[in-house]
Amino acid sequence: MRGGRWRTVASQIGRSLTVWVVSSLTLLLLAGILPDFQLQSAGGDSATRIAVTAALGAGAFGLLSALVWPLLVRLLLLVPALVLGLLVFFLNGSLLLVALRISPSGRPEAAPETAVIVAAVMSAVASATGAALAVRDDDAYRRRLYRLADRRRRRQPPGPSTPGTVFVQLDGVGHDVLLDAVGRGLMPTVARWLGAGPGGRPTHRLTPWRTDWSSQTGASQLGILHGSNHDVPAFRWYEKDTGEVMVCNRPSSAVELQRRAVARTGDGGLLTVDGASRGNLFSGGAGELALVLSVSARRGRGNRSRAGYFAYFSDPANAVRTALSFAAEVGREIGQSVRARIRKQRPRVGRGGLYPLVRAFATVVERDVVVAAVMGDLLGGRSAVYADLVAYDEVAHHSGPRSRDAAQVLHRLDRALALIEKAADNAPRRYRIVVLSDHGQSPGETFHSRYGLTLADLVRAGCGLPVPRRAERTRSGAEARAAVRAALRRPEQEHGEYRPSGRRSEPVVLASGNLGLVSFPDVPHRMSKEEIDARHPALLTTLANHPGVGFLLVRSEEHGGVVLGARGAEIPLDDLDDDPGPLAPFGPGAADAVRRTHSFPHAADIMVNSFHDPADGEVLAFEEQIGSHGGLGGAQTRPFLLSPLAFSAPAGADEEVVGAEHVHRVLRRWLRESHGPQVPLEQPEGRRAA
Repeated sequence: MRGGRWRTVASQIGRSLTVWVVSSLTLLLLAGILPDFQLQSAGGDSATRIAVTAALGAGAFGLLSALVWPLLVRLLLLVPALVLGLLVFFLNGSLLLVALRISPSGRPEAAPETAVIVAAVMSAVASATGAALAVRDDDAYRRRLYRLADRRRRRQPPGPSTPGTVFVQLDGVGHDVLLDAVGRGLMPTVARWLGAGPGGRPTHRLTPWRTDWSSQTGASQLGILHGSNHDVPAFRWYEKDTGEVMVCNRPSSAVELQRRAVARTGDGGLLTVDGASRGNLFSGGAGELALVLSVSARRGRGNRSRAGYFAYFSDPANAVRTALSFAAEVGREIGQSVRARIRKQRPRVGRGGLYPLVRAFATVVERDVVVAAVMGDLLGGRSAVYADLVAYDEVAHHSGPRSRDAAQVLHRLDRALALIEKAADNAPRRYRIVVLSDHGQSPGETFHSRYGLTLADLVRAGCGLPVPRRAERTRSGAEARAAVRAALRRPEQEHGEYRPSGRRSEPVVLASGNLGLVSFPDVPHRMSKEEIDARHPALLTTLANHPGVGFLLVRSEEHGGVVLGARGAEIPLDDLDDDPGPLAPFGPGAADAVRRTHSFPHAADIMVNSFHDPADGEVLAFEEQIGSHGGLGGAQTRPFLLSPLAFSAPAGADEEVVGAEHVHRVLRRWLRESHGPQVPLEQPEGRRAA
């Protein structure tokens, strides 16, 4: 312990000396380049005296920054975020001019217009150097956040004696993937919580749970945070009554889905009282929000996210640290993509265009901002926090859920958990940390790469419609793209992107991972099997007998609903328990999941689930993803709950946690056990609207 402390002190001294030396050299360089900036007297000085003048000026600048900057930060909280970055560097540079004036050695001079340039360059160089040296030093990063939060904590009364709860969602990390990462030493923090290693004492328990048929973040997180994901049949679906396509990561859709959930349950959500929602699709009823999609469509002061981007990037060191990591991640993705192409890895999807930037945003910017916000919540003593880290999900979509690229992301997510744990140790109240996932991911090549056509092509062929020679790629629906749009204040996608084109009699075909939905917009109700057969006699047979399709769900006038499979299989929903038919490869619980989705008012005319191989867990995504989720089959339906032993078990010995709504009830029970926020049945009108 003592050796580690001395190493930390030595590291801090080394960084400070390095920044001092670089700042001094920068002053010397600017004095040589700029004609109106001098570090020597008019009569000339020796090289040694000039160097001493630069060193003293840089040192005085560092001391003034340490002493005066905390006072300036209080004033900066009133400045709009748009001009904050420029003002930070300008004020920091102004301190440099003061430092040069009070320097005891030499007579530095600078013209007013030149002084602005010198100040800006010195400020940027000092911040960049310090951040570059500490870019991978989590302790230094944590200490900066502690200093920023300490002022707020001094103004608050002592924290309550009851423990708070923080829920960290590792988006897309399946139960088996987590166990494998622990076994390979990629996640030492999680391993320690589980008591791995000789003599280890577990503090947490690991429990798998089973998703609904729609195994994706929109359905899962809506159910977890708001207690209901009723009538969310997929990631995207067509609603005949409005003629609109709902997309879970579209802000206007997220607002409507949250409104429907609140109306159905009668309460605001899991985080209604003293809660914070960070990086999520939905607010959970929290009063403190950052990077929450369902409020990103709102304009004005209510959507400034001051607790998110503003609080994080108000520290120049944070900005530079994240910027450098962002650039490194872009380079890493480009290198990994080139390596995959050279090695001709299969399966593989395109990773060009803007994807390197989207990945870097998910794995660096979103992670850093969300983790900083959570640490601030803990140091501020908030009662309940729910945060979503989407990094693994984004990388696994394009690199594969068990790829080397995804494994590296898991290791960095474990470091984020360690940061949150250390913040909890220094918080004004005790905290219990729950880690969970909303779904897993199933590997496999895409439907298009295996068969040379998309699901939309197959549907058009079954309807006797012309099939385009060159199939269009189905855009990925990863959550990171929604976070990027929210961050750039471009919440809505282009109008018409998902709208049916041409004649209304043509089907609308939408993909959600390995789940496909087919709707006929010119028919106002959900069509039955009999109606579809009369209109397109070859369609259902074409789909059910295709080797890339596992099963279909359609309404039946005779049986209410039926599951269709290859070779004429037709099983009524009520008979699936005795004869699962084509659902057999999808394991226990598949029949209940299908029956529940069949009851949704906006279930599609035809629900299509891809083929699934139980031997290797592969599915065939209808989107351009080699790690997918959204339907049934494989690891995508088996996420996890990692909960402290201080909480009661999620379920009884012979009981299984099934569905996101069940997870919501478990989390509410844990909040009650912590004497945390209680979810009221009635909300104020303003909060209900939000």
